[in-house]
Amino acid sequence: MYDCILVPTDGSPEVERALEYAFDLARAHDARIRAIYVVNVASYGGLPMETAWEGISDALYEEGQAAVDRVEEFAPEDVEVETAVLEGTPSRVIVEEASPERCQLVVMGTHGRAGIDRLLLGSVTERVVRKSSVPVLTIQVSPDEVEKRRDKPRLATN
Repeated sequence: MYDCILVPTDGSPEVERALEYAFDLARAHDARIRAIYVVNVASYGGLPMETAWEGISDALYEEGQAAVDRVEEFAPEDVEVETAVLEGTPSRVIVEEASPERCQLVVMGTHGRAGIDRLLLGSVTERVVRKSSVPVLTIQVSPDEVEKRRDKPRLATN
């Protein structure tokens, strides 16, 4: 059913729970995982010209590379993982990567924000769910669960 499962990552603990689901699905369908990190350069477009954009850009790409490297590190040996650090608007890039020709499922963590926080912060996950042409599986993690996960060994998958 799935050849490729797309897992966007921001390096947060919420993504680890989504990865556990994605790894299990990949095993069940003999699919590969495509882990991506999207550098949102548009949000830094308003910085003054004298700001060292190159330093900021390098830091953002290093952060992204570290996030996708962690996915590779935690992947079970029997699951193929490919990674990419991409540039653009996160929801738009994720939707572009999630197509029947590329990846047939998106598995995303969600912070579970509600009310005014969601209104003010927006939701990449919500935009992906609304615009994706392939199914999107969202994995919600409560703040309490994130705290518990910080104390446990990371990504203990079979």
